[in-house]
Amino acid sequence: MTQVRADESAPIRVLIVDDDALVRAGLTLMLKGAPDLHIVGAVADGGEVEGAVAEHRPDVVLMDLRMNGLDGIEATRRLRAGAGARTPEVVVLTTFDADELVFRALRAGASGFLLKDTPPEGIVDAVRKVGAGEPILSPSVTRKLIAHLVPEEESRRRTDARQVLARLSEREREVALAVGQGKPNAVIAGELHMSVGTVKGYISRILTKAGLDNRVQLALVVHDAEPG
Repeated sequence: MTQVRADESAPIRVLIVDDDALVRAGLTLMLKGAPDLHIVGAVADGGEVEGAVAEHRPDVVLMDLRMNGLDGIEATRRLRAGAGARTPEVVVLTTFDADELVFRALRAGASGFLLKDTPPEGIVDAVRKVGAGEPILSPSVTRKLIAHLVPEEESRRRTDARQVLARLSEREREVALAVGQGKPNAVIAGELHMSVGTVKGYISRILTKAGLDNRVQLALVVHDAEPG
C-alpha cells in the first residue's frame, strides 16, 4: 500500500531515477523551481532505489523505465514487495505512450507514467497530483494499454477482476467504478454525496480488500472487468 503523507502542507519529496545524467540534471533543475516540491535525491540505477528510498523517504519517485542496470519495472516491483507505511508513489518515465513496458510497470505498482517530452509544467503538475494521491492515467490511455493484452490473458484478467469487484459492497463498487472512470476524489465525493475524507477511506478499504497498491491498479481492475 502506498504511503499516507503525514503533513499534506509540507513540500512533496521527490526522488529521481534515471541513468542519463543530463535527464537527472534537467529534471532536478525543473522541479526545483516549484516551491511545493523538494528534490531529496537522484540515482542512476534501479538497484539503488530501495536504499535511496530508505535514506531519503520520498513521497514520489520519478522512475526511468529503461536503464543499463536494474530497469524501472523490477525496481518498482521490489519497492512493492517490501511495501510498508513509507512506500512512495512511483511515476515511470518513458518515450512511448503505449509501450508494453509501461503496462508492465503499472501492473508492478506504478501510479502512472509521463512521457519524457512532457512540458515542464506538465511534469510539475503530475508530481503534485500523484503526491496528493491522484492518478495520472486517463481512462482512454488505460483502455489503450489493456488492448495490448493477448486474448487469453485478457479473458483471465476479466474473470479475476470481476471476482474482485464481487467481493466489494455496493457502495464500494460505486466508488471503484468512479475511480475506474478517472474521476478525482472531489468529483466522486460530490456525485456520491460523501466527504472527500470518506471517499479516501473507501478507496483505502477497497485497495486492502482487493490486495492492490494504488488507485491506478484499481482503475485497471475496473476496466478489466468490463465486457469485451
